Amino acid sequence: MKIMLRWWILGFFLLLNQGLQTSHGSLEGLESTWSYDYTKYHPMPEIYNWMEDVQRENPDLVSSVVYGHTYEGRNITLLKLGLQNPERREKKAIWMDCGIHAREWIAPAFCQWFIKELVHSYKNKKKMKRMLQNLDIYVTPVVNVDGYIFTWANDTTRRWRKSRSLPPPDSSCYGVDLNRNFNANWGTVGVSFDSCENNYCGKSPGSEPEAKAVMDFVGSMVNQLLCFLTIHSAGQLILLPYGHPEVSAPNYIELVSVGKEAAAEMKKVHGMNYTVGTSPQILYPNSGSSRDWARLMGIPFSYTFELRDKGEFSHLLPEDQIQPACEEAYIGALSIITYVHDKTFNNTIPNAAVTTVTGLITISGVAVMIWSTMIVLTARILV
Repeated sequence: MKIMLRWWILGFFLLLNQGLQTSHGSLEGLESTWSYDYTKYHPMPEIYNWMEDVQRENPDLVSSVVYGHTYEGRNITLLKLGLQNPERREKKAIWMDCGIHAREWIAPAFCQWFIKELVHSYKNKKKMKRMLQNLDIYVTPVVNVDGYIFTWANDTTRRWRKSRSLPPPDSSCYGVDLNRNFNANWGTVGVSFDSCENNYCGKSPGSEPEAKAVMDFVGSMVNQLLCFLTIHSAGQLILLPYGHPEVSAPNYIELVSVGKEAAAEMKKVHGMNYTVGTSPQILYPNSGSSRDWARLMGIPFSYTFELRDKGEFSHLLPEDQIQPACEEAYIGALSIITYVHDKTFNNTIPNAAVTTVTGLITISGVAVMIWSTMIVLTARILV
């Protein structure tokens, strides 16, 4: 009896020790994710390493996809966050990208913050877990990798906005404004055909590999996507389609309503006001944006977030504002994602009415361009 008891006690301690080691391993992974400094701006190699760490430490939730390459040959990589659906129901998807404009460092910082919040909350928040069982969330921390790296070179390059593609034959100016290069009324308003300008739209829609990568990947799963969120700075705005002043989204009223609810939730965090509307209404007309392209492709909810601030620091937002900016933006993004999730999976009837607007048609999923007189804008900060 004593021998059996001794063996039982020994077995119990071996199991306990194994459990502690397993638990310690899990905590180590969590600690590694937490130890990354989300209140600092990080150069691209550190972001790449962080993405690998997040995937390795959370294999049941996170996977990565290289879905394109930049002009200079670097990987454009996203993290996909999602859980297996217990009812084996078809999942829908959310898209989020950051860093399409190189100088807007707060945008990649937010995408990292957003992923961190999902990773650290889904296990103890039933609502978040359920959403991740119904949705796959695709997040690209940096789309314009070449441009982002260039902004880290020295103080003179810090405000670089565009990609780093070679100049046209008759020019010495590098790069294209990737957010004017999408196939959405391309080249019609709020752009330049001068490659030396910050809003140069490129040679043709999708001429730039970064924009084409997003269009190809998102286009391949457009029927699965419920929402397209693209993160920028600055101005504290929530922009909805369309950038062309003569075109309205068919669900314009609902887009405004959902956007205003997100802005209201964001204000509760740190008291910051975010204005909601189309770009012509509250900023300036533009064409060729990823937001407009996504809505034209049939993704029902498409927004541009312009994060802090309203002009004091603009694209040079200090690091001490990263945390509050990301906290409020996270709540805003989560508000929109929760709305589209509940509408789809809980049969929630939206309060907002839906209006239809004539004058815009699509043929085989390709938006027919609307041509108008070029509007020349001066004394505006491009975002």
